[in-house]
Amino acid sequence: MANFQNVGTTNAGIFTLGGSAMGGAPSGVPMMDAAAIQSGGAFLTSELEKRDPLIRKPLTSVTYPRDIPVKVGGGWVDYVSAMSVAYGIANGSGDSAVTGGGANGVPLVQASVSKGAFKAHVFATALRVMFQDMQRANGIGRSLDQLLQEGIRLTYDKHMDANVYVGFEQYGTTGLVNNADVVETAAVASGTGGSTKWADKIPKQILEDINNAITAVWAASEYDEDAIPNHILIPYEQYSYITTTMLSELGTETIYDFLKKHNVAANHGVELVIAPTRWVKGAGTSGGDRMVVYVSKERFLKMDELVPLSRIMSAPNVTNICYDTAYMANISEVQLMYGTTMLYVDGI
Repeated sequence: MANFQNVGTTNAGIFTLGGSAMGGAPSGVPMMDAAAIQSGGAFLTSELEKRDPLIRKPLTSVTYPRDIPVKVGGGWVDYVSAMSVAYGIANGSGDSAVTGGGANGVPLVQASVSKGAFKAHVFATALRVMFQDMQRANGIGRSLDQLLQEGIRLTYDKHMDANVYVGFEQYGTTGLVNNADVVETAAVASGTGGSTKWADKIPKQILEDINNAITAVWAASEYDEDAIPNHILIPYEQYSYITTTMLSELGTETIYDFLKKHNVAANHGVELVIAPTRWVKGAGTSGGDRMVVYVSKERFLKMDELVPLSRIMSAPNVTNICYDTAYMANISEVQLMYGTTMLYVDGI
């Protein structure tokens, strides 16, 4: 209920608050009826608004945790290294390894061990809360510090998303979508009018694009059973098309359901993930839409969150009458261990 207080002036022109010497209400006594307001000259104080307690945050999305294994831990480092080994034997592992009773020697297996290094970088940002703003926020029951912390987290997630998918050209890093070691190919021009776009293809032709890509990656990996692709990234438009378009007017199965059931990976017991992301839109040759087909396993692909986003320090700033808080993290670039376990298909 609104609080009414008498405000008046004496005959001598003295301005008084909360009561008067001329028979007004005592100081601090609320005036609740219209007659008292009119006779006493009080002002009605109220909030002529309804405050919505929900704070609308920016509309955005990050998908990197879904599309790459993230390994946590390692500390403040400049590089992440990975060891690899290649084996060789004189004249190959075929008939040269056959020996007999009179042989005076056998071919030796040799190992070549190498180390690869991947860049790591430090993410750093800070928030500042002015002292007077903090006091005002306390008065309305909101935490300004918490609000800014959520902004820090959003900034970090957006940074991680860019790091995973495209890297940072200024620092010479790449991501899932633009790695120079990955083979690029074009989708089959089997659609209407020789089109490569999925929107112009029937489900069987879309399945052909997917199976061709899976088979190509598997073949380039010596048909290793552990290297069958299990992850596909496509633009949102193509994803929406295959998930909402039925195989036929009488059917209850979408193109997406059809692709999930009948791809090469599924026939070998591998659960294929077909997921949308905005980063592959226009990422292909000549601005075409790109499909990324790869093996999402830590053995073949990962990134390191060496030091997760942490609150490093907080201190008062007397000069600016505020509190400053610093946040930092240490993260690596995308580490593609086997270039053969990924393929780009453009023009879908």
